[in-house]
Amino acid sequence: MSVLFVLLPKRGARGKVRDMSLKKSLRSFGAYVLPAVVFMTGACVLVVEVAAVRVLAPYFGSTLFTVSSVLGVVLGALSLGYFFGGRLADRKPKVSYFYWLIAVSGLAVVASGLLAEILLPLFGYMLPLSVGPLLASIFLFLVPSALLGTLSPFAVVLQQSFRPEVGVGKVSGTIFFWSTLGSISGSLLAGFALIPYFGVRSVIFLVGVVLILLGLCGLVVYRSPWPTVGRIVGIAVLLVLVWFRFDSLLTRQNYVYRQDGVYERLTVVDGTYKSRPTRFFYQDLSSSGAMHLDTGTTAYNYSHFYEAYKAFSPQADRALVLGGGAYLIPKAILAEFPASSTVDVVEIEPTLYDLAQKYFGLETDSRLHNHVTDGRRFLADSPGGYDLIFSDVYHSLYSVPSHFTTQEFYRLAESRLAPEGVFMANIIGDMSDDSLSLALSSMRTFRTVFPNSYFFAVESPEQEDAQNIIFVGYKSDRVVDFSNHAVPFVRGLSARLIDPDRFDYGKQIVLTDDFAPTDRMVAAMLRRLK
Repeated sequence: MSVLFVLLPKRGARGKVRDMSLKKSLRSFGAYVLPAVVFMTGACVLVVEVAAVRVLAPYFGSTLFTVSSVLGVVLGALSLGYFFGGRLADRKPKVSYFYWLIAVSGLAVVASGLLAEILLPLFGYMLPLSVGPLLASIFLFLVPSALLGTLSPFAVVLQQSFRPEVGVGKVSGTIFFWSTLGSISGSLLAGFALIPYFGVRSVIFLVGVVLILLGLCGLVVYRSPWPTVGRIVGIAVLLVLVWFRFDSLLTRQNYVYRQDGVYERLTVVDGTYKSRPTRFFYQDLSSSGAMHLDTGTTAYNYSHFYEAYKAFSPQADRALVLGGGAYLIPKAILAEFPASSTVDVVEIEPTLYDLAQKYFGLETDSRLHNHVTDGRRFLADSPGGYDLIFSDVYHSLYSVPSHFTTQEFYRLAESRLAPEGVFMANIIGDMSDDSLSLALSSMRTFRTVFPNSYFFAVESPEQEDAQNIIFVGYKSDRVVDFSNHAVPFVRGLSARLIDPDRFDYGKQIVLTDDFAPTDRMVAAMLRRLK
């Protein structure tokens, strides 16, 4: 008995030694792994931030309001996370809490993606263009971003406990170095690889799953209680099932094609328009092109207005189209221009040329030269000499690229025209002169560059509500008479001609690269139209 009595404490000592050895190994393991973990979570923060802009864009546009709202909400949420995460880490500096926060962050990311897909189609267009992105960002992305923000200060406290011999300055510098490096990597990865190849919805889902798995791995390694692990797994499985159920409902819709591009979600769907079978092309949720399936011709009225060039430059031989879309306008121009002509098309979304060939009847033609770049950059690099330049670079009121509305842009376009060349632009706006107006400010700006200019209302020159307005600038002093033209469409333009002198331009501004508040003007117009 005495021998046994002596041996028992020794066994306890061995057990304590084993426990201490295990704890020491885990601390050593944690010290090496923690920088990699904060690198991954930092990358996830920026992937979510970039994806958030694309989530909101179909409903509020890629405007300054949208970008500023997402940046402001995510940074504000991270600040809250830093504040409360540091306090929590001081009170409960446990590794299991750290990995629990990672897993819960992943759950919140998946949940935010689901809420965005369900709620934004129902309520997105009810919110104002100006404050709508801010409200949606707060509701969808505040919680997951705040949870992710708790991780960096928590990691500093844990790393200090793993390496007590290292100063807190060096520890915090190392942690924030790896976290920021991860954020940089996530930002580049989201824009150049993940979203263009996998789509916004899939990327958000993937980020959430990665965070959940990362958190669960840490909880298992550090022997977290199984009920905690089980609850997280159960919630994750439920969210995944709901996600895939919702995804299956989306795929049942009559999509011919649906995929995220580099700049927006691209959708091709078949339906009817004016009682005729029609194929529609959507960029985000706005229809930017339509083709009658029985004839292969363009369906929307505004896209026929390219024919106005016949009144100005009937012998046109070189054309430039800025904004390919479904390539219906370049397709029509090719059919009318002589065999010796060339048509340059500039489209910044790289997949649209292939989509147009596959779904909108665009045939391979040696006369068509496709360029994947920004239209204004192409103009700057081009030697010019175009008989016709047709600009159709935005597809709805929610996506107005301001650098295509300024005096500097119009001067650049004018300089790339041949003598007697004509510049045409499709603008969307209303003609109310009661306050600052995108259409009227654009008219005032346009006339400073093209004194010989014409403006056509696609619907009616008397209509003050928003509509497509075709701007035409003629590089000549010749006054054009449409009423006696041989082409019926051109002859009918007389009834669409807007008298620009009837408006009071006192409240309108000349748009410049320095100041072109297009987002504010669009928001004001949408308020007037309600």
